Amino acid sequence: MAHFAAELRREGFEVDERNAETLAAGLQAHVEQFCPERVVASEPMSWATVDLFDRLGVEIVASGRFLCSHQEFAAWAEGRKQLRMEDFYRWQRSRLDVLVDHTPEGLAPVGGKWNHDADNRERPPTDGRGWPMAKTFELDEIDREVLARMPDNTFGSDPSGLWPVTREQALVRLANFVDAGLAGFGPHEDAMLAGEWKLAHSTLSSSMNLGLLHPSEVVAVVLAAHEDGDLPINSVEGFVRQVIGWREFVWGIYWLWMPGYGDSNELRADRPLPAAFTGDSGTEMRCVNEVLGHVEQRAYAHHIERLMVLGNLALTAGVDPRAMTEWMTGAFIDGAEWVMLPNVIGMALFADGGRMATKPYASGGAYIQRMSDFCRDCRFDPRKRTGPDACPYTSLYWDFLARNRKELAGNHRMSRQLAAMGKLSDLEAVRDRAAEVVIRLGAGTL
Repeated sequence: MAHFAAELRREGFEVDERNAETLAAGLQAHVEQFCPERVVASEPMSWATVDLFDRLGVEIVASGRFLCSHQEFAAWAEGRKQLRMEDFYRWQRSRLDVLVDHTPEGLAPVGGKWNHDADNRERPPTDGRGWPMAKTFELDEIDREVLARMPDNTFGSDPSGLWPVTREQALVRLANFVDAGLAGFGPHEDAMLAGEWKLAHSTLSSSMNLGLLHPSEVVAVVLAAHEDGDLPINSVEGFVRQVIGWREFVWGIYWLWMPGYGDSNELRADRPLPAAFTGDSGTEMRCVNEVLGHVEQRAYAHHIERLMVLGNLALTAGVDPRAMTEWMTGAFIDGAEWVMLPNVIGMALFADGGRMATKPYASGGAYIQRMSDFCRDCRFDPRKRTGPDACPYTSLYWDFLARNRKELAGNHRMSRQLAAMGKLSDLEAVRDRAAEVVIRLGAGTL
């Protein structure tokens, strides 16, 4: 914001930049000094701010920061029994003319398939390859001045210039990704590696959330690179799906179902956050320790680390959805409420009972072992579900199914898992181990 104010001044605009305890207090001070006839603001990114502007008499204009406004999304959603991201994504591709061929029979997806996700689930490579480095930007006088005003007790490491705060820096990050990361993004977008915080992910989410980059230009640059080179279609399509599919779908869901959606808790989860999440303790769970290290050092973890390490643990341990949402919103560089709330409530914690996701994203330690190298030097064994060396994820997974069998009984995608759970001869011992895990997570002794 401080950089943007400086840019506007350089372009000749008059800027009233204020530091205030609250947005309402800053606006009141501005109005008392300048006595404007009307105050007009760009569309806010949260329901609470829209409500605040309404109470303060502020006029709102559409921001245009998304390719599908929430009004357009509501029109698309009207009359549909189930809102599926895949349906929305194909609609977006067609109406935006992205990665489609115009044939006599109608629109057809470039590459022959709408979705190349099946090609993007490879296990982490074991060849020791290097991954693209994210360029950092030297902190300037504006950065240092803002940082000097920050309280000393903020979460995480000191800013290092990793995240773009100007339009120019965001364009550098975009070019860096397209040149060095995009080709390898697809196959390993779900992989996790110890000591590697982003692999080939773009790290463009904060720049788009702040309005430093527009999704249309991001997609245009990627498509131009695809047309000019030999970039694999699974990487190009996988990234485009994140930008015009998932990101815009979550934006639409937020505005369609709020404000009540934030209180969803269909599984009645009420446990506190694990102590390791809040920094009150460490943990011997290597996967959790690695991912929380990424968050503490860079305010970032990529989507599978968020969903299948942090979210999976919170889901199976029964963590309160509101507490998890607030923590992730505050801890991540791209943690706007509109994106975190649906992702946590609907995807990670299944707290909406399946309105957004068709099944809970719960798994035992086997998934983490398959998609990462975290388990290699961990003292917990993902194959064990009982005993002191049993992987907490594995114990919690079976307990989660047993605890919520009634709520999940009608979900056809969970029938096989529930049947397997019913055949466990040691289920009672597994649940005892899970109860111990939950207690130790809260106490910070696991």
